[in-house]
Amino acid sequence: ERAALKPAKTEAKAEAAAPAPKAYGNNLDGWINQALDIMKAKGIPGSYEGIKRNIMRESTGNPQAINDWDVNAAAGVPSKGLLQIIDPTFKAYHVDGTSWDIYDPVANIVASCNYAADKYGSMDSVNSAY
Repeated sequence: ERAALKPAKTEAKAEAAAPAPKAYGNNLDGWINQALDIMKAKGIPGSYEGIKRNIMRESTGNPQAINDWDVNAAAGVPSKGLLQIIDPTFKAYHVDGTSWDIYDPVANIVASCNYAADKYGSMDSVNSAY
């Protein structure tokens, strides 16, 4: 007699029941949308339009941007990343669950928006260097 093979139905059901993690594009649109989901979960205000407007003014969408000429740079703390935040501010407003790398696009957006929310009510209220 041969032993009957039983299909692994319980494993398949468990896998099917787990929702797939949300996928974000590795581009400006994806970074902003991922940041917005984190911000929503953490109660940090901001809109897609307000974030994108500030990113385009600050870095033109380059997550590796660094300002080596302004007053912060002259003081030895250049502004970095998509939203041109300085290291001490990034560390102070870092949001749990995001990278500690200031050049990480999502971490940069979330920390910057957390700072802007504290100082200005929302990144949406920022219309110049902040």
